[in-house]
Amino acid sequence: MASCLTNKNKIVKTSLFDFNTDVVSCSQNLKEIPDIILTEQQNALSKIDALDFKLSQHFNDKFIIQRSLTRQLVSFQANKTIASYRWYKYKEAFSAPLVGYLLSRYGIESGKILDPFAGSGTTLFAASCAGMDVDGIELLPIGDQIIAARLCLDREFTTDDFTELKRWLKTCPWKESHEKYPLLKLRITDGAYSAETSDAIERYIGALQKENERVRLILRFALLCILESISFTRKDGQYLRWDYRSEHRKGGKTFNKGEILNFDQAIYAKIEDILHDMKLGNEHLEKHNQGNIHLFQGSCLDIMPELPFETYNAIVTSPPYCNRYDYTRTYALELALLGVNEKELINLRQQMLSCTVENRAKDLLAINPRWAKAIEAADQQELLQSILQYLDDQKAQGKLNNSGIPRMVRGYFYEMACIIAECSRVMKQNAYMFMVNDNVRYAGASVSVDMILSDIAEKLGFYVENILVLPNGKGNSSQQMGEHGRDSLRKCVYIWRKI
Repeated sequence: MASCLTNKNKIVKTSLFDFNTDVVSCSQNLKEIPDIILTEQQNALSKIDALDFKLSQHFNDKFIIQRSLTRQLVSFQANKTIASYRWYKYKEAFSAPLVGYLLSRYGIESGKILDPFAGSGTTLFAASCAGMDVDGIELLPIGDQIIAARLCLDREFTTDDFTELKRWLKTCPWKESHEKYPLLKLRITDGAYSAETSDAIERYIGALQKENERVRLILRFALLCILESISFTRKDGQYLRWDYRSEHRKGGKTFNKGEILNFDQAIYAKIEDILHDMKLGNEHLEKHNQGNIHLFQGSCLDIMPELPFETYNAIVTSPPYCNRYDYTRTYALELALLGVNEKELINLRQQMLSCTVENRAKDLLAINPRWAKAIEAADQQELLQSILQYLDDQKAQGKLNNSGIPRMVRGYFYEMACIIAECSRVMKQNAYMFMVNDNVRYAGASVSVDMILSDIAEKLGFYVENILVLPNGKGNSSQQMGEHGRDSLRKCVYIWRKI
């Protein structure tokens, strides 16, 4: 039996959001099972499906297929044409229009906003432009650099600084630079560039050392924006894919990423984009009652317990998904450029929310003894515990393609329970929490992340207003599809209210 959201039962038109939405009864597509003895795996999956169905009945009137929530809106795609958001392609981000829509739709016009997983700063800048003060928390240095560069350009850059950037476009000083700044190489980035491109990068970094701190920040940011396009690599979820032209490629693989841009052309175009979007020097964007932005650098598991009680009027966020994506690998080129060494890279990977198979278990009560209630909420979540038992059994039988999957899934939900508890603690009464997340599947078991987290949230001080479902589900992975079919998975925006 496969858990799914279907419209076979009832569809009721509603004007809740003043445009087309469907309130959908969440139920099972019950498959007929032959009158034979089920295998142990089938029994375990049937138990998971039964518990999934039971939970779906609890949330039956919460699911709404939101026709306006396209994948373009609930992803980076809509940012590609927006000035300043388009500079760096942070594919894991949601769009600025989504933040604006949520704040407007739920009447959040003043106060303070929090994003515990700030990423490239979409929530920070979109809410600030709406006039609200915003706090963000971000672990990875690449997110910190993107946010710092945008803040600098928007609020600190001078007319002379813009003039200097334009001078770089005219004279291309890196071409004549005799000072080279050695580029740090990690094991997973060695061989990422041609010798000519590596030389150009090192000359560029050497040349920018002569500039003031603000100009250096923006020139380095422009370089971060083009690394993937001038390299032999392409970001691909769990890792970097290597083009066949690189000496790094192994096993005779023939992946072709397409055009690899020339360094001079790429960096020139990026600086030009930045200047254009900032309206060239003195004509750059004026400030219209923008709210303050503050970024905490580090893990939200460490930082959130230090935040004061009942501070925030809303939380808008999208945590890493429980999908094995390793951001320290996909952003390895950028981290190497920012000076993150091998040991620091490993530490970053372990500090992240458990979303990759290499994450070790965290001692959550040692981090914060107040999380006992959150851990208990996860302990008592029947569907989650059934899934974890199934994955442990599959591991013991050697049937998982990676033995770290059970540990990752367990860590993900228990850490998220603690984060949800902290969100409840720091939010004002009746404040809204908006979360974008995906469901996942492992070893044939559908993991309804939306319902499991919403059920935990109800035990930690939230009322589940709605779970807004994108009209088009997400297909499962190619590995899963071969054995378990093409059943789609829900991608949702959770709407919770602090009670």
